[in-house]
Amino acid sequence: MTISYTVVGDGPAVLLVHAGVADARMWSALVEDLRDDHQVITLDLRGYGETPLEAGAKYSDASDVLAVLDEVGAGAVSAVGASYGGYVVQQVASREPKRFARVVLLCAPTDNVEPDEELRALWAEENALIDAGDVAAATELTVNRWIGPDATADARNLLRTMQRHAYDVQIPAGDVDNEEWPVEPERITAPVWLVTGSHDFRFFTDSADYLAERLPTSERIDLPWAGHLPLLERPTETTTLIRTALTEEV
Repeated sequence: MTISYTVVGDGPAVLLVHAGVADARMWSALVEDLRDDHQVITLDLRGYGETPLEAGAKYSDASDVLAVLDEVGAGAVSAVGASYGGYVVQQVASREPKRFARVVLLCAPTDNVEPDEELRALWAEENALIDAGDVAAATELTVNRWIGPDATADARNLLRTMQRHAYDVQIPAGDVDNEEWPVEPERITAPVWLVTGSHDFRFFTDSADYLAERLPTSERIDLPWAGHLPLLERPTETTTLIRTALTEEV
């Protein structure tokens, strides 16, 4: 199939869906921890990592995720989604709630919440750099603004590599049509852990608060040290948090 994915380990299935400034490589520390007692499914969404993006493509990330779950024969899975990946997980879980046993959302946006002005300004700056053909500067903007103060040089370099590759794939593809399914929190029957970082943009905190008011079952966690990508910033601490969310009694 079009989507590049990997399956490792044995045990309860866990699906990992990456952030929009990253690809499946962001999960390496978590995969190594979980593979001993879980079946871990990772994928690259279209235009990221090993998955191509055709010029003018019409597709749905949410539909692609369901297709991967069907291809690997997964029943009800737990899912961890980072940022945009968490938004995709919400779309799928709203339409197919029985496919999910637990959900962990790391700094994820949602529907019906407006981006804050700081984030809008960042997007405008990024778009201006891309329009000017300065992809290197746009990449550095991502590294400077999308990862928290605790990130190591290696983590920043990994983010730089993933984001630059995404630009190199996505920019030549031009305008594409990615159909987004509506998010309906009230339909998500799985327990959901809502994780945010105090150093992140307000939009993601507002999104988590909005979801916490509407989800049937949720746990709200704010990390005082974290930016937008806590797994890259403190891998050990964030892995422990995710493992707890996947295994503790609800």
